[in-house]
Amino acid sequence: MVKGDLHCHTKLSDGSEGIENVIALAKRIGLDFISLTDHDTMASFSRSKILAERYGINVIPGVEFSAYDELRNRKVHILCYLPLKPDRLEGLCIRANESRKKAGNEMAKLVMKKYPITAEAITKYSASSNCIYKQHIIRALFDAGYTTSIYGGLFRELFSRKTGSCLVAYRYPDVYEVLDSIHEAGGVAVMAHPSVYNSMELLKELTEQSLLDGVEIHHPRNTPEDQAVCLELAKEQNLLITGGSDFHGMYSSTDRSYIGSETVGREALDQLFTRSNQYKERTK
Repeated sequence: MVKGDLHCHTKLSDGSEGIENVIALAKRIGLDFISLTDHDTMASFSRSKILAERYGINVIPGVEFSAYDELRNRKVHILCYLPLKPDRLEGLCIRANESRKKAGNEMAKLVMKKYPITAEAITKYSASSNCIYKQHIIRALFDAGYTTSIYGGLFRELFSRKTGSCLVAYRYPDVYEVLDSIHEAGGVAVMAHPSVYNSMELLKELTEQSLLDGVEIHHPRNTPEDQAVCLELAKEQNLLITGGSDFHGMYSSTDRSYIGSETVGREALDQLFTRSNQYKERTK
């Protein structure tokens, strides 16, 4: 039986493992395909293609875009698969990472005023991503003995959305802009984990406007209730059904985020390539 994980992160964004380690682990546990969907970067595309051949596993080009639902004032994540013209997404990636880099540097400075860790202790973990994520800062604090977990009391004290003493927020691109860019690039647009950011209303809104190709139903943090609604919506609107573990290595926020904890089969893979080929035909 063919199966794969379409949602994994590496050190290129906020994962703890390198590209090769993630691909090797996926192969070791018997997956046939995987997608590296790092946040707002396509830096894995070339390297993962080489490693896919070496390990004998199909690696689907992917990226997870951070976006904003202006109407409801909350974040949303959009997965993009198989972009035919990835260069058209570079501007979006650069903008997102410039904002993230500025916020990350400011958060690191605030934390270093409170705790005697060095910038080098943080960049030791952030160097591969070129942006400092909250997880990189906590990892440095972990090494120094100030916490025994990534997502524990110290993380909430420093970075919780409402009361975090060192949280520096930054603006995400509007979700409609992100979707326009994905489609201009000939990519397949899928809403990631609708339950995580309470995106069910937005999901319905976007599908009614035919702006989404699919929805990530199989995800460790999707509620059973939302999964049922998503499945019904997918049937009604001819949406692709995708899924994955949302693997981040030791930076995973749940115990069920190991590679392969959520998978999809050949039908989902075939539908993904079929939709991509349809976009390819339209651009001829």
